[in-house]
Amino acid sequence: MPDPSADTLVVVTVDGGVGRLRLNRPEKRNALNEALSRAIIDGMRRLDDDPEVVVIVIEGTDGSFCAGADMAEMQAAEQAGAVNANVASRATDRVEASTKPLIAAIDGPAYGAGAALACACDIRILSDRSRLRFPGAEYGLVVGAVALPRLVGPALAKELIFTSRVVEADEALRIGLANRVVPAEDLDAAVEEMARTIAAASPDALRWSKATINAAMAGGDALALEHQADLLLRGSADNTRRFAAATQRITGRSSR
Repeated sequence: MPDPSADTLVVVTVDGGVGRLRLNRPEKRNALNEALSRAIIDGMRRLDDDPEVVVIVIEGTDGSFCAGADMAEMQAAEQAGAVNANVASRATDRVEASTKPLIAAIDGPAYGAGAALACACDIRILSDRSRLRFPGAEYGLVVGAVALPRLVGPALAKELIFTSRVVEADEALRIGLANRVVPAEDLDAAVEEMARTIAAASPDALRWSKATINAAMAGGDALALEHQADLLLRGSADNTRRFAAATQRITGRSSR
């Protein structure tokens, strides 16, 4: 079955500050081939450039988040002598480079490149039928070795990568790989609730908060970055409006 056109390989929507990027290659369980990877890169550019988008949700289709890289296409390219530029990794890198909060809505498998894509997001909400796997070492590759230790710690990251074993949803929650696990029928509602809550916050404060947390995890001067952020944000029109509204809510409750 041929792939859909590039315009339908991802479905991008925006509603009330929430941008959604849905992988739409269900016949291949959203495996990342060159066309889908390029469509993700383009979709992320559109959402990052849209001033109305505060938070971005990345999701799959038909009970599959992303089955990994399209190995059949990669093998065919290698056999034909084509240079493998690993566009799946470039798609993941583009997602991770976003300055906006990212939520991965994971239902079903997130394997290999799909697991790496999930780890590139800031928050992961899983259905109870989700599972993740980092099989790069099994295939002679390195997958998730940078992102995974930040989430679960180095010892457990080594175990998961060295063994390539499947991580079920309940374990993912226990080890910090998932923020929340909900029944499959409740996934959309749980993701929507969190996305709407984040979208109500200050876009500038969210971007600076994400940058500061990332710097702290990477060993950068996060404290200086936080001070710089507050110097720039304090007294801005957005800060003044939000602080006044919060003060009014607090004083209003206190007077009752």
